[in-house]
Amino acid sequence: MTRFWLVRHGPTHEKAITGWRDVPADLSDLAALARLSAYLPENAALVSSDLLRCVATADAIAQSRRRLAPRASLREFDFGRWDGKTFAEVDAMDPELCRRFWEGDPSATPPDGESWDMVSKRVSGSLIDLAEQQPETDIIVVGHMGMIMTMIGLCGFRPYEAMGHTIDTLSVTDMTYDGTTWRIGSVNHRA
Repeated sequence: MTRFWLVRHGPTHEKAITGWRDVPADLSDLAALARLSAYLPENAALVSSDLLRCVATADAIAQSRRRLAPRASLREFDFGRWDGKTFAEVDAMDPELCRRFWEGDPSATPPDGESWDMVSKRVSGSLIDLAEQQPETDIIVVGHMGMIMTMIGLCGFRPYEAMGHTIDTLSVTDMTYDGTTWRIGSVNHRA
C-alpha cells in the first residue's frame, strides 16, 4: 500500500483563475512551512508539479527527503482561455459552460482546456505510476487544489461533492492506494 500526502502549494495571491500560468508562491510564512514539514513523514519521497509555485513549495519543505523529478502530469487544471480571467469574466463569456463546469459536469471543458475527467485520468495515472515505482512507501505530492479535488473524487465523491471540500494553501490531504482502490484519510489538514 502507498500512502500519499497531497500538499497544496503556498499562496499565490492571484485574483483570477490560475491553471497552467506559472505564477510564484508566497513562501514568506516560515513558521507555517516549518509546521507543515514537521507534520509530514521524514522518510517519504517528495515530488511536485513542475509549475514554479509547487516546485518552490517542495523546495521549502524538502529537508532531507528524497526528491523526485517534478512532473507536468501533476499540474492544475488547464483552464485554457479561462486562465487569467476572473470568474465574472468567464461567466460573461459562456454562462452555460461555466455553470456546467463549476457545478461538476465531468465532461465540461473550458475552451482549449481540460475537463474534470481529463484531469482525473492524468493525475491518477501519474500517482499510480509513482506508487508502482515507489511501492510500500509514503509519497508527498506538492500540487494544486484542482488536482487534489480530482483525487478526492476517486475516493467515492462526485465532482460537485469533491469541489465542495476546502483545500487551503499549505494544507495536507492524505489517501492510500492499494493497487486497485483509493481511500481518503484527512482532508485539508492544517499543520
